[in-house]
Amino acid sequence: MENWVIQIIERLGYLGIAFLMFLDNVFPPIPSEIIMPSAGYTASRGQLQIIGVIVAGSLGSILAAAILYALGRQISHAALFRWTDRYGKYLLIQTKDLQIALEWFEKYGHRIVFFGRMIPAVRSLISIPAGMSRMPFWKFMLYSSLGTVIWTTFLAGVGFYFGENQAFMFSIMHRVGYLILAITLMVSVWWIYHKFYKKR
Repeated sequence: MENWVIQIIERLGYLGIAFLMFLDNVFPPIPSEIIMPSAGYTASRGQLQIIGVIVAGSLGSILAAAILYALGRQISHAALFRWTDRYGKYLLIQTKDLQIALEWFEKYGHRIVFFGRMIPAVRSLISIPAGMSRMPFWKFMLYSSLGTVIWTTFLAGVGFYFGENQAFMFSIMHRVGYLILAITLMVSVWWIYHKFYKKR
């Protein structure tokens, strides 16, 4: 798969990077953990500029995030609650829990979006609940862009400097991905403790 991604990037250049990153966020057939390091590796061989790689990857990802956010805005709370009342029991989801989650997202959504854009699997899904919670578009784009640029820069840099040693490169990416997830979970646990348990 990596070879196919590199071929697409070599043929289409920056447009290919943006297109692949767009697909990764809308319908992820190829993870960004393959796209951006491959693009960075291509830049290390002098075929592209590393800055252009980062910009192209970030733009493709941010455009997809904006579209998913707009999709989330079209889903009303009432429609979501009706669906939960009807089918939530099969997924062990209650409407009241969903209401609490949306309220929590409205209050702390910017942090969730920022860190979510750097967590594998979560990255492509975080935009829809942001739209559903009516998070201000400018705030969503600001924190989504910051998280996206950091993540794409990291992935492109890993490919640029360690592309020749692919085993070591993927080892770095997996460890950092788990590290970010662990930090996010610890922050969430601390917040829950501070918000609920400590008050009691």
